[in-house]
Amino acid sequence: MLTSHDWAAIVLTLKLAGLTTVILLILSLPLAWWLARSRSLAASVVGALATLPLVLPPTVLGFYLLVAMGEHGPLGWLTLKLGWGLLSFSFTGLVIASVIYSLPFAVHPLQQAFKAIGERPFEVAATLRASKLDAFFSVALPLARPGIITAAVMSFAHTVGEFGVVLMIGGNIPGRTRVVSVQIFDHVEALEYAQAHWLSGGMLLFSFIVLLTLYLLQRRNFRVI
Repeated sequence: MLTSHDWAAIVLTLKLAGLTTVILLILSLPLAWWLARSRSLAASVVGALATLPLVLPPTVLGFYLLVAMGEHGPLGWLTLKLGWGLLSFSFTGLVIASVIYSLPFAVHPLQQAFKAIGERPFEVAATLRASKLDAFFSVALPLARPGIITAAVMSFAHTVGEFGVVLMIGGNIPGRTRVVSVQIFDHVEALEYAQAHWLSGGMLLFSFIVLLTLYLLQRRNFRVI
């Protein structure tokens, strides 16, 4: 059965995933829109940087984030000057690391959704004297709804499954930085396989439900088209 420490890790993981997903959607919508519409070299460079966490080993990303958040790192220097303390081994640090690590899972579905819209709807909006901002909110966002849902679900699920980055940045502090993946690692390390089975089985079921949900949504959207 699940212990109090297990439930605390589950609550913290859901809190981290929820907050990360909201932040990612806010940041990724304008970024993905620009990447989908721009043909400049800068867009290619930014697109590559946004995709980098997808191919970079989590320990490498976690290491450099840890250095940046440290006392001698640029982000750590800034937070110390502002009186916020160091972000490493804190929940705020976990959120920042999770946003960076899960960025491709939000940007890519949104970018593809915006590209799939094409130019025709915006040409029609222009004939109706809609501004670019109006066209974004009244045309782009409604038509990109499947991509937005996919981005939100994938960002949430990917954050729930994080291990390497959160362990590097947050360590293993109960109630503050110990998420489900780290809790499973602790159970295995302590040879508590029964508890590890409970949490791992829950993660397996959660992952299956996420993929099934996305599959059903894609089938529904295909039938509508």
